[in-house]
Amino acid sequence: MVGGFNHNIRYKGEIFHVQTEDSGIANPHIITLLYRGGTILASIKTSYADIIKVDNLEQVVEDLMKEQHKDMMRRLKAAEFDQRIFNQPGENVAPLPSPAKDTTAKPAENGQASQSLDEIILDYLITDDD
Repeated sequence: MVGGFNHNIRYKGEIFHVQTEDSGIANPHIITLLYRGGTILASIKTSYADIIKVDNLEQVVEDLMKEQHKDMMRRLKAAEFDQRIFNQPGENVAPLPSPAKDTTAKPAENGQASQSLDEIILDYLITDDD
């Protein structure tokens, strides 16, 4: 059984936590949770009961966990949860203010717009390269 994966990610000036765990053979499913503070914003649960008899189950489960974990980070970066995170309808709570930042693109030496270190790390984490 693989222990799990945990990453803290800065997205739009806030810290989010992505956690992926395997519940084990007795309860064969993988759960990935996206948190802000102590609040769960999104979850993915995948059963692997149908493949429990494969010879290399631990490696297969680890690969499934990695992909599901990366998928949650990709979805965060793709702004899929922005409505839920920054503008929760039905509540009389103003969206959290974004920290002031310079939004003007600054060309890097190679002619590309520069990225923050947080953006570079997130891009690295969600790539398909292992």
